[in-house]
Amino acid sequence: MLDWHASDEVWFTVRAFRRSRVARLPRVPGLGPSSANGRCSRVTCGRSRPCTPHPPDGCRSAAGRSGAADGRLPADLPVDPDADFSVYLHVPFCRVRCGYCDFNTYTATELRGARQDTYADTLSREVALARDVLADARRLRPASTVFFGGGTPTLLPPGDLGRMLGAVRDAFELAPGAEITVEANPDTVTAVVAADLAAAGVTRLSIGMQSGGAARAESARSERTIRATSARPWRRRARPASMSASTSSTAHPAKGTGLARRIRRGEVSAPDDDLQADMYELADDLLAGDGFQWYEVSNWARDDSHRSRHNLAYWRGSDWWGFGPGAHSHIGGLRFWNVKHPAAYAQRLAAGESPAAARERPDAASRHLEDVLLRSRIREGLPVSDLDDHGRHGVAGLIADGP
Repeated sequence: MLDWHASDEVWFTVRAFRRSRVARLPRVPGLGPSSANGRCSRVTCGRSRPCTPHPPDGCRSAAGRSGAADGRLPADLPVDPDADFSVYLHVPFCRVRCGYCDFNTYTATELRGARQDTYADTLSREVALARDVLADARRLRPASTVFFGGGTPTLLPPGDLGRMLGAVRDAFELAPGAEITVEANPDTVTAVVAADLAAAGVTRLSIGMQSGGAARAESARSERTIRATSARPWRRRARPASMSASTSSTAHPAKGTGLARRIRRGEVSAPDDDLQADMYELADDLLAGDGFQWYEVSNWARDDSHRSRHNLAYWRGSDWWGFGPGAHSHIGGLRFWNVKHPAAYAQRLAAGESPAAARERPDAASRHLEDVLLRSRIREGLPVSDLDDHGRHGVAGLIADGP
């Protein structure tokens, strides 16, 4: 999509390129690589979602040096006291590992002594540590958004999630009208659970739906890959998702380390790029027909008030602190991330140490590249004038190619 604003300046977003380009955005000099190479910086994530690869526990690579054991920030770190501040809370537990998921999650047999029943207390200790760090640096701000991601946060009792939110409220306070989101699988949410979450202060549920059919849902739970060979079954599955979503919807093709390994071994074929583009456009048409407005490559909402403000904070490069194993943070241009395994995470905090594994301070060129990659995902895009000469030339060529 290309929009002319009042200033007559062209704004660029990856939605300008459709059909096979939806799934296969070419490399544009000055624009940066596509997310297919794993270097997309959408941090889902504080978790995640950073899509940037998680370093191993205790990473000391050139790209990420370790910080102080108490988690102190550099004294010269520039932080805007009026900028929004978000909080990500990672709950790394899952009942089964889905073949397409590459998030930092663990099933019961992979926890190596880490405990779900004490996790809320463990994470709350990290929140208190971060509060002391930011208070000492005079950089405390209320949280505008809080996002519980996973994993499956709703595998924990609502009371545990409420205590974790209470720790955030006590440490930072919540801004007026703060958005509080909990990710959930449909089979972990009952009317009672939803009521308890709402009573704890949760304002938004992000429900993961693998399929609209019972047989395919069972296939997903048993870790067999769901594949479509035409857009017709996708239409049948996308329609109930569109009809049942009251405010916002997210769609993305299945991907992940398990599926990637099966593709490499030749057990399944790689998804066809043009079929993925057909399915994407079909989902877009169905959602638009039901009153949803596209606002990010894989996200739609009824109106602006129902957009995920937390995810928009990632794409716009705001500040956030990610808590939990493997969680990533971004404060004043400094990026840091925690040790990945829940056992190592708990051991650090039990010893009174920061769970941070390493940190980095990207240079100006890296920050610019990341800014282009992230802002080109969202509806408002970014001015083409923000690109260098090679990038502007590349975008002009893509526009000339047509949709």
